[in-house]
Amino acid sequence: IPQGYRAEMDNPAMLILMPPVLRNRKDVLFGNMPEIYDFHNKIFLHSLESCLGAPERVGCCFLDRREDFQMYEKYCQNKPRSESLWRQCSECTFFQECQRKLEHKLGLDSYLLKPVQRLTKYQLLLKELLKYSTSCDGVQELQEALVAMLDLLKSVNDSMHQISITGYDGDLSELGKVLMQGSFSVWTGHRKGPTKMKDLARFKPMQRHLFLYEKALVFCKKREEHGDGYDKTSSYSFKHFLKMNAVGITENVKGDHRKFEIWYSGREEVYVVQ
Repeated sequence: IPQGYRAEMDNPAMLILMPPVLRNRKDVLFGNMPEIYDFHNKIFLHSLESCLGAPERVGCCFLDRREDFQMYEKYCQNKPRSESLWRQCSECTFFQECQRKLEHKLGLDSYLLKPVQRLTKYQLLLKELLKYSTSCDGVQELQEALVAMLDLLKSVNDSMHQISITGYDGDLSELGKVLMQGSFSVWTGHRKGPTKMKDLARFKPMQRHLFLYEKALVFCKKREEHGDGYDKTSSYSFKHFLKMNAVGITENVKGDHRKFEIWYSGREEVYVVQ
């Protein structure tokens, strides 16, 4: 793909086949795929091959390179831009000609999805190795590597949701890392004193998607998904945020263990979340 498609975008002989929208946009279409390719080709593959005689050492390969795997997050964050560009010019002669030369049955979009799919396969490999490694050396490292890969999957998933937030004025990266995100029912109260459950029952909750950053809790409204298959995208309209240094939490609201209370600066704003 880097040679048969990406490099061809710089080939003067192929320029005539390229639509204007595609020119000088290989970094949008391919993201950091060359970086991922180089990492595997020059570093990670050799690490794995060195474990052929001792597969229990595979866990260490992952742990030693844990930081490098963050490059997948960058690739996944760029994926919506890449897909949007692909949709605009997927039928163009340039791609058809590249595919013909490579003798590929599948179009480029199938290959652009590979890094995303690969990310989910690492943890399957580690689970399979653990299944057959009950009491040998390296089990702990395999277990730690599995946790690291599952954390990476969660981190990528959370950041994929985050890039779909619209309407926030500032720079979201200034709020720190996304620690968790999810959809909740939210009731609002702006008064002192605990919220009574019977009061809540009378009011319809708002449906909100919450993003917990290191420095703030961001409230958004989820917009309908559009597209089909893996093109489906949700967007989140920014509504409100609370700085974590002024947030208090009541872990259980009396009468319902599913609900908790978030309050702000001396309870002037109170949110009951379920």
